[in-house]
Amino acid sequence: MKKEEPNIITEPDQNMAQEEMTVELELDEGIVTCSVVTIFSVGEKDYIALLPLSENSDNEDGSVWIYGYSENPDDPNEEPELRYIEDEEEYEQASDAFDEYLDSCEFDEIL
Repeated sequence: MKKEEPNIITEPDQNMAQEEMTVELELDEGIVTCSVVTIFSVGEKDYIALLPLSENSDNEDGSVWIYGYSENPDDPNEEPELRYIEDEEEYEQASDAFDEYLDSCEFDEIL
């Protein structure tokens, strides 16, 4: 998990299939292109799982970044906001929910 507040600097490409949606984040070390894995909820909070991509559009180390996620319901054209999850318990809950999502995807592939 990254320890900095990211800024989304481009909107997701709406012409791509959902599983291929990407965003570019402006982080302290520079701009990182990420594939959006999923947006999910835990309780009343939303989260986003991002797969950071290399220059070759690969994820070489298998890392996934999880951030808090929110959209402005009054302005759907406004950029979504991502927030670093500082609370360890909240991060664990989001991580567990993401693991359950991955398990359900694997189960769906078997069927």
